Amino acid sequence: MIRALSVASEAYPLIKTGGLADVVGALPAALAAHEVQTTTLLPGYPALALSIKGARAIHRWRDLLGVEARLLKGEIDGHPLLVLDAPRLFARGGGPYGDATGTDWPDNWRRFAALGRAAAEIARGAVKGLTFDILHAHDWQAAMAPAYLRYTAAPVKSVVTIHNIAFQGRFEAAIFPDLGLPAAAFAIDGVEYYGGVGFLKAGLEAADAITTVSPTYADEILRSEFGMGLEGLMTTRRERLHGIVNGIDPAVWNPETDPALPARYTHRTLPRRAANKRAVERTFALEAGDGPIFTVISRLTWQKGIDVLADCLDDLVARGGRLALLGSGDVTLEHAFLDAAARHPGRIGVRIGYDEPLSHLLQGGADAILIPSRFEPCGLTQLYGLAYGCVPVVARTGGLADTIIDANDAALAAGVATGIQFDGVTREALTAAIRRAIRLHASPAHWCTMQRRGMKADFSWGTSGARYAALYRDLLQR
Repeated sequence: MIRALSVASEAYPLIKTGGLADVVGALPAALAAHEVQTTTLLPGYPALALSIKGARAIHRWRDLLGVEARLLKGEIDGHPLLVLDAPRLFARGGGPYGDATGTDWPDNWRRFAALGRAAAEIARGAVKGLTFDILHAHDWQAAMAPAYLRYTAAPVKSVVTIHNIAFQGRFEAAIFPDLGLPAAAFAIDGVEYYGGVGFLKAGLEAADAITTVSPTYADEILRSEFGMGLEGLMTTRRERLHGIVNGIDPAVWNPETDPALPARYTHRTLPRRAANKRAVERTFALEAGDGPIFTVISRLTWQKGIDVLADCLDDLVARGGRLALLGSGDVTLEHAFLDAAARHPGRIGVRIGYDEPLSHLLQGGADAILIPSRFEPCGLTQLYGLAYGCVPVVARTGGLADTIIDANDAALAAGVATGIQFDGVTREALTAAIRRAIRLHASPAHWCTMQRRGMKADFSWGTSGARYAALYRDLLQR
């Protein structure tokens, strides 16, 4: 049995702001099937304190980067959970990374360096009764853990998973003396990054293996247009870079059993979806009809291509489409969609914010999901769309390119198409893709075949879990 310590800033169902939480929450069960016991380490946000009542303290730090802290032990969905209880760092309102206005906490460097420092100490055996073979750090918030391991020469292998290389944790050089690292660590092959400190960069330098969340994204981040300044480092470490597509948890995302759906269904009972479509119409105040409902379930940001989509809405409506959007983000983009809803009452409905059950209803009732991302390391919403028969319309990038089979003539004739892909996130390309979706929706034979093909595809964690377990074993055998 391999013992892995998975370190992250969020994990479903305890704390979630995006897909990272879904992945971290699903990994323990996915790896357990391959003789890997995963213990998850999370920061002690207030939401966790409410969720893990009965957790007990098993370790204390009197000075963890200048603060007192405790290590609490509990469970997450039947798997071991550790919580870094440091009230000065984590017991505050707002979200995991910022205040109620969305402004980053100014001490995020200390908060997540402390998480990394604690993880490294736990991994190398500083806590009685806990031993680990692998430390697996997710994104920049956990990436200092392998760096701390590196400078203590601990005999524990480490993996860093890049969920999105655009978020790197870059801070001023002035924080370095407070990180508790040797002076030699402030170097180009250490934590130094463009004259400051780079948390993700430090982890990528130190890790024994690096993974990204799709094979195409692993190739893309070797290039300047996707590497976000780290493409040189990634190129030098490409032999240790692996692309492993994320999975989805069928216990959470399954239209046959989903309690958020008025009507449950399988690929054999697709007509039942109609009741869910009516529910979407009512919820978003859309006119009833048989024409396609497109949905967007996303952060409203430049990365997601939402600005381009805003310019396509008038054409979408003119062609007979409707839109139900659930998301939040850039205030200018929020207003652009609210203005579009006011311009097209009954044709465009908008909910600003995030609502997990509502996201399930949209996947189970809308006809197609729009994902025009400029870059997308993996993406999960297109996988949920496949599982629910909500046909993905996606930009050909990253994990979107790896998981969707375009409905070109050959794929349609062979009955293997699962969605619509387009190249280049421009108004012209996205408008053409939306028009293609509307035409295909008017052909029930083609549309239902795409839905069924997507629903029968296997994007569970079985294959991905096996690949992570194989990577762990390879590292331990070196």
